[in-house]
Amino acid sequence: MKFGELKSIGHDIADALGSGICLLVGYYKIDVFAEAAGSPVGYIEVNLVTGTSSGSPTSSTLTKVMKLYQDALARLCASHGANASAFAALTARFATDSSYGGHFTVTVDDQRGRRSIDEYLDTPGR
Repeated sequence: MKFGELKSIGHDIADALGSGICLLVGYYKIDVFAEAAGSPVGYIEVNLVTGTSSGSPTSSTLTKVMKLYQDALARLCASHGANASAFAALTARFATDSSYGGHFTVTVDDQRGRRSIDEYLDTPGR
């Protein structure tokens, strides 16, 4: 699979989680930015390959949604004719601050050692 396609999948799934309307996994009112801002740590980094997070603590609902996104990643990849194993790593770091408001950073690593780090403002991520 082309690296650009992996980046596109990474952006799409991170943007879906950041939007709070997580139709991909059947949840409609998630606010990862508010949860990140509600802690002194100030960010939540979601590992979309493992369905886990680091940084600010997450609610039980967000924790469940992150696990559901792990399964959704496999389905999204399959719809693109790919396999989630093409990702060596896929993380999305969500934060909010006074300068940028809600923003997120998507890091994609593939099995060939290529890496991309892209920053997006607000939702939808642009």
